[in-house]
Amino acid sequence: MKSQPIFDYPLFALGFRAFFALAGLAALILIAFWNAIFNGTLTSEHYYPNNYWHAHEMLLGYAVAVIAGFLLTAVKNWTGKPTLTGDQLASLCLLWLYGRILPFYAGLLPDALIALVDFAFLPALAYQVSKPIIEAKQYRNLFFIGLIMLLALGNGLIHAQMLGLQENTATIGIQLVVATIIILILIIAGRVFPFFTERGIPGTLIIRNPLLDSLSVASAIIVFALQIFGISGTLLALAAIVAVAVNVARLSGWYVQRIMYVPLLWVLYAGYGWIILGFMLTVLSAYSVVLPSLALHAFTLGGIGVLTLGMMARVSLGHTGRAMKASNAIAIAFVLINVAALFRVLLPIAMPHWYENLIYVSTLSWLAAFSLFVFVYAPILSSARIDGQDG
Repeated sequence: MKSQPIFDYPLFALGFRAFFALAGLAALILIAFWNAIFNGTLTSEHYYPNNYWHAHEMLLGYAVAVIAGFLLTAVKNWTGKPTLTGDQLASLCLLWLYGRILPFYAGLLPDALIALVDFAFLPALAYQVSKPIIEAKQYRNLFFIGLIMLLALGNGLIHAQMLGLQENTATIGIQLVVATIIILILIIAGRVFPFFTERGIPGTLIIRNPLLDSLSVASAIIVFALQIFGISGTLLALAAIVAVAVNVARLSGWYVQRIMYVPLLWVLYAGYGWIILGFMLTVLSAYSVVLPSLALHAFTLGGIGVLTLGMMARVSLGHTGRAMKASNAIAIAFVLINVAALFRVLLPIAMPHWYENLIYVSTLSWLAAFSLFVFVYAPILSSARIDGQDG
């Protein structure tokens, strides 16, 4: 008689469920820990230095969990082939989780083991995502595997410095990871923003512009490549100006006024807006008008943070058979995550002397936003679809 899988229940029925749940919890725990470290109330021996830990975990912990959940779900839709479920999905989740926990055991565990466990997740994800794509012969989607492996390369550069194998590669690794995630977002935006807008606002027809789609990604690649190679000044500023113009034109082509009345839509457009602001601030940082860290946080807290929260909220409703309508609590969460970005990115420019207080408000806003997400979506992610279908 065939044995019953250990993890045969809704949380492990499809990739988005487990990984979005982990991402929501990570967004709370990691930022709470970082706030304690930033304030000096928490000190501990750790595999990563504090600033590198914060960057690594928010990008390769939180953001990668969202990416994993999205791709494991989207690839099933694109190919019609099954992706990980049950015990296998739980195993991949555990590998991600061990990557978050083991760095706190530095000194007790070999650094090489800590690095190997964390590094292994992205290649494992790439393998699992590639199988249905290859099986369905949808080779055009294999570039997603390339992007996952670019994330793995960035992670490897970080670990190379942590292990003492190379010097000064961690910063390049972080830059590569940020660039890859933003490029991934821009590509996925072209696939889902017009579709989501047409579905969310009946009677709307969005005209796709393949040229702008290509230019938006190409211009972003040029900006990030210049930064990775340490090129600033006028050349970087000009590239960033082009990226701003192209992405404003692209987003404008999708925008309709009624988006502002649909929280599940305006949060996505707001997140894209933060990415455009990141390019604007890159122009200013190229001439040392603002700190590069402000542009970085426009991309990360603003672009990645706002968009991932919005995507998790929408994808979770659609793939559990629920109506595409954000609850009042989640609409408030969308506002709060944008407030967090405002206090972290823009207000420090106007009020630099209030920097620590602004960071504190930003932290509280982030924690409040994700507390609402976890409270509302934990029951949704851990219960069966309401329409009785699989997934």
